[in-house]
Amino acid sequence: MPNAPFEIAGVTIDAGTAQTVTLPVSILPDHTPVGLHVQVHHGKRAGPTICVTAAVHGDEVIGVEIVRRLLRAPQLAALRGTLLAVPVVNSFGFLSRSRYLPDRRDLNRCFPGHPSGSLGSRLAHIFLNEVVQRCDFGIDLHSAAIHRTNLPQVRISPNDPFTHQMAIDFGAPVVLTSPLRDGSLRAVAAKHGTPILLYEAGEGLRFDEMAVRAGVAGILRVMRSKGMLPAKGIAKAKVAPYICSASTWLRAPAGGLLRTFRAEGETVAKGDVLATVSDPFGTVETDLVAPSPGILIGRAILPVVNEGDAVFHLAQLSPKASEDTVDDLSTQLETDPLFDEDEII
Repeated sequence: MPNAPFEIAGVTIDAGTAQTVTLPVSILPDHTPVGLHVQVHHGKRAGPTICVTAAVHGDEVIGVEIVRRLLRAPQLAALRGTLLAVPVVNSFGFLSRSRYLPDRRDLNRCFPGHPSGSLGSRLAHIFLNEVVQRCDFGIDLHSAAIHRTNLPQVRISPNDPFTHQMAIDFGAPVVLTSPLRDGSLRAVAAKHGTPILLYEAGEGLRFDEMAVRAGVAGILRVMRSKGMLPAKGIAKAKVAPYICSASTWLRAPAGGLLRTFRAEGETVAKGDVLATVSDPFGTVETDLVAPSPGILIGRAILPVVNEGDAVFHLAQLSPKASEDTVDDLSTQLETDPLFDEDEII
């Protein structure tokens, strides 16, 4: 059926059109206005409403590139329903290349926010009420913190069949069940009836082509599965992801120079040596050993560590998991980018 016009912040978007709408947020000390910029793609025909958001943490720039490519995807010409795309939620952190807001608050611990609260609280309130709650579901894009990197993965709420199916449709190598955290977008949106799938990939302040392609492909697959896009040109994931119910950070056993022997995406067995920490003279070396089998879904980048620093993020695997499956997943990301090499958008 034909789509009715979509309204946001007093702006009306007709069916079959796209428009960028700015929601006023604040004024900087030098009188520069700061807004939340939302690009609305409103399909000709009715369907669900999805939000795709990035840079809730200002230094997580991979999500910004994923949104940029998504908005240029030719498949959007056949969109049913409505896409609300916010490439930069935390403009303050994005401009200063910082994870945080100017007052050092983490925006992803400020929800649901308040219209007369702190800067983070006000931004969280506007974003939640004007964007997220207008949607049937959403995808929030993240990366590891600076000096760390993540294997492409999605995180879902425990006992939530809707986001579980979204995760399967998305097709990232790993699906990690992750508890909801107080004050997070995912937790508060779920309470308000908008399930959010969280995508993690790559490193803060860096681009990673595999992570970007996996993100764009995953979003289009989810939109396809929800009837928002036609199946043509959007291939389903060829390899089933790992479903991991728990994970733990393995920490440096000593301070010194870190030499890693394993990378994200590799499976490890109990007792495998993952890294060695040496003093600058090379006289004392301490191995970091895997305490259990699993798959490495994140790791530290810096070669200098303090005792107790997080080095590897290890997710538990089912007994049926095999290294061949990990290889297949990696091959899928490298050879099935959804777009031809000469069509990178």
